[in-house]
Amino acid sequence: MADMQAFRDAVKGWANGGPGGPASDLAARLGVRTAVLLEGPSDLAAVEALAARRGRNLAAEGVCVVPMGGAMSIGRYAGLLGPPGLGLRLAGLCDEGEQRFYDRGLKRARAPHGGFFVCVSDLEDELIRALGTARAEEVVRAEGDFRAWHTFLHQPAQHGRPRHQQLRRFLGTKKGRKIRYGRLLVDALAPGQVPAPLNDLLTSV
Repeated sequence: MADMQAFRDAVKGWANGGPGGPASDLAARLGVRTAVLLEGPSDLAAVEALAARRGRNLAAEGVCVVPMGGAMSIGRYAGLLGPPGLGLRLAGLCDEGEQRFYDRGLKRARAPHGGFFVCVSDLEDELIRALGTARAEEVVRAEGDFRAWHTFLHQPAQHGRPRHQQLRRFLGTKKGRKIRYGRLLVDALAPGQVPAPLNDLLTSV
């Protein structure tokens, strides 16, 4: 049975120059109505974790979360999935520093900007600031990464840096770590701690 991962794979192949037919067929078969465009898989993990916490089945609602592999892909994905392509409603997250790429890409695709919500640095930074550094370090300890974290803190480049910046950098030092902590940090949030961009995105779709 076709699922949203198959649709994501078809969209990725299309964005890389393949045919659009498989993605179009799957969109119709799965009832996809909204594509949530995210920069990468760690954002996907966080969005899906929050949706699960709220008892939502995004796939059953016709919402597909699509990691694009970087902010500069927004024009391509918006063109394929938005009004010029499949005609899906578009939503997503973007980093403040990458907002210009989103503005240009969405404009070219004739897609509204209203469904996109801006993180100041990135989603990991939003999650760490929402949790607080002490709670975020507790998550690192509980996950068994405290020794690696302690070693990281002793690197000369980390001396004098604010703790939330150190935590954010630590998450990117090992392949797969940002994806894993995208889910773990969301799971650690109290209901009132969800960062505004993430909360607003889930509320809007």
